[in-house]
Amino acid sequence: MSDTTANAASATREAEELPKAQSPVRQFVKKFLRRKTAVIGFLFIVFILILAVIGPNITPYDPNAYDYSAILAGPSARHLWGTDEFGRDVFSRILAGTQLSLGTALTASIIGTAAGVVFGLIAGFFGGIVDSLIMRVCDVMFAFPGILLAIAIVAIIGPGITNIMIGVAVFTVPSFARIIRGAVLEVRGELYVEVAQSIGCPSTRTMFVHIFPGTMQALIVNFTMNIGGAILSASSLSFLGFGASVTQAEWGAILSQGRNYLAIAPHLVLFPGLVIFLTVLAFNLFGDGLRDTLDPRLN
Repeated sequence: MSDTTANAASATREAEELPKAQSPVRQFVKKFLRRKTAVIGFLFIVFILILAVIGPNITPYDPNAYDYSAILAGPSARHLWGTDEFGRDVFSRILAGTQLSLGTALTASIIGTAAGVVFGLIAGFFGGIVDSLIMRVCDVMFAFPGILLAIAIVAIIGPGITNIMIGVAVFTVPSFARIIRGAVLEVRGELYVEVAQSIGCPSTRTMFVHIFPGTMQALIVNFTMNIGGAILSASSLSFLGFGASVTQAEWGAILSQGRNYLAIAPHLVLFPGLVIFLTVLAFNLFGDGLRDTLDPRLN
């Protein structure tokens, strides 16, 4: 009897010493936190998103207020990042422009991603001539550099923030269509998909309910990394004069206005350029970290 009790007690202690199973969320967070650069990128993104929400309400100066007594003033205690050719505070304009710049990029990314997902699902699920037609259209679009395609679209439909969103979204579509198509081809052969089809599940339901969740990993990683590219593309179009007007505070437009005074007021280019660079870098670092964390081959 004593031997049985001792064995039971020993088994209980061994069971308690076994590592407890962690939830998938905790496992993901633990793995993600090991990637320091990705964490830094994530924290910067959170910071910049907070500024996008509250930025227009906490600017030290009216971003569009002219002050002809402080034209092209350099960085100082009064104007932290200096002033532009109209005496407007550069820091206030960049802070206020965070909302418009990020909003433009996020909206374009969401629209382009949504369209790309639909085309990718259709191409991968139906295959055949439908797949060939969609992929050939994507190949034609890939033949043009993305920014040139966006410039052509905006040149046709006219300048403006809304049209920049459309231009950036359009050249985002083929990338996501190809990525999602590849993911669908991997998932389509799974048993649960074949069972859904065998019981007469409608094609639309099979695609969006059974297949689409299997593409989420690739979708999340590529969407995150695409935002950085969308910020850069939208800022480039505004820099070239296709986007925000002179009165609108937008990073690319601020950079464009400052290039005329680069020799005498380099701060007009330095600070908006630095903000764009750091924001794009943060999204890329975060996207890389997500990809490495979600990839089972790297864990």
